[in-house]
Parts: sequence; C-alpha cells; structure tokens
Amino acid sequence: MKEISNKSNLQVLHEDNHIIVVNKRVGDIVQGDKTGDKPLSDIVKEYIKEKYNKPGEVYLGVVHRLDRPTTGIVVFARTSKALTRLNELFKNRETQKTYWAIVKNKPEQRQAKLIHFIKRNEKNNTSKAHTKEVPDSKLASLDYTIFKELNNYYALEINLHTGRHHQIRAQLAAINCPIKGDLKYGFDRSNPDGGIHLHARKLVFIHPVTKEDLFVVAPVPAEVVWQAL
Repeated sequence: MKEISNKSNLQVLHEDNHIIVVNKRVGDIVQGDKTGDKPLSDIVKEYIKEKYNKPGEVYLGVVHRLDRPTTGIVVFARTSKALTRLNELFKNRETQKTYWAIVKNKPEQRQAKLIHFIKRNEKNNTSKAHTKEVPDSKLASLDYTIFKELNNYYALEINLHTGRHHQIRAQLAAINCPIKGDLKYGFDRSNPDGGIHLHARKLVFIHPVTKEDLFVVAPVPAEVVWQAL
C-alpha cells in the first residue's frame, strides 16, 4: 500500500530560508495535474505555513519534477531569487544527479555509457530511445554501474548527462533492462504500490544564495527490495 506525503510525514532532507529539499514518495505528484490530486508543492507550502506560523500565502517555486511512480530528491525554492538561480543551475546542467534503479536483466557490461536519441510520444506519454538520430529526437546520455546483485534483480547507479523525458526508463528499456514495476517500458508486472524502482538518490549543486556546496542524499523507500541494498 503506498503512503502519500502529507505535512505531518513530509521527509525534509534540507531546509533553509531559500530552499527546501524533500524525499518524494511513490504516488506524490510534484505539481498539480489533470488528476486533481493534491501536489507535493501544496503539501510543502502547508508544512512551511504551519512550522513557521506564516500568515497569508506561502511562496514556493517548483524547480524540477520527478515522474509520479518514482521516488527521491525534489528541490523547491522558497524565494523568487532562489527560484531564478536554481532554474539557471538546472537548465545549464550545473547539478550532479545520481539515480538508483533496480532492473530485472543484467546489463552486458558492468559499467557503461549509454547514448541514444530519444523521441517523445505526447499521445501516450512515453519516450523511445533510438540508436540513431530520427526526426524530432534529442540526444540522451547517461552512465551506469551495477553496484549490487540481488536474487532476481540488479541495482544500478546512474549519472545523468542530459535531462530528457523518461530518459532513464527509456534508455534502460532499450538495452533490455526494464526497471522493476515499469509496465510502460517493458517490465512484466506492476509493483503493489503502483510505483517503479527508480529513485533520485543524490544531488550535488551550489546553493543559489549562500554559494555553498550542497550534497543531498535521499534514503530509499521502506520496501523489501530497496531495503536489500
């Protein structure tokens, strides 16, 4: 059974006057969408309002997103100045993002760099990773390392070099290593909580205001396979 975030159980990984970083759960949506479900951005606002007894509307800027079935680090800006600078950092790829994924097939190499051309299908909200450039495709690059072998699965640490739609999911599917629970990209069954085993594990970036180096790590979900790591 999935546990959705609320202001009482919110997992805050870093918090100061300018930014707040939280650990997203399976099923949380970062920003409002057509489902009408309460987004994580609203929950973080409620948390700030209550904690600091703030009158009126709480300012919160959405910097980036994670797919609904994934978990891990999400950064929000608490001031407009921080939002502008964070947007620049993320846009210029001045952040170091590390993901963990659990896949069912063993990749051919223990570590490798994957380069594909990703084409998005807006209609069914998927992306396909092609080995050669095709019309309307974008270059996608990541590197992975197998860091643990489990009974039936392999745990990969992934560093992203580009930020494309469903990039990790599509690129791993392209090498026949779909992520556990990811029906959209070729895994054979869903996870009980409806999530997939993809976790935004680490984020390194320069604080937009203090200019200090920030290193954030998100604990993995309290779920059997994740806990085996």
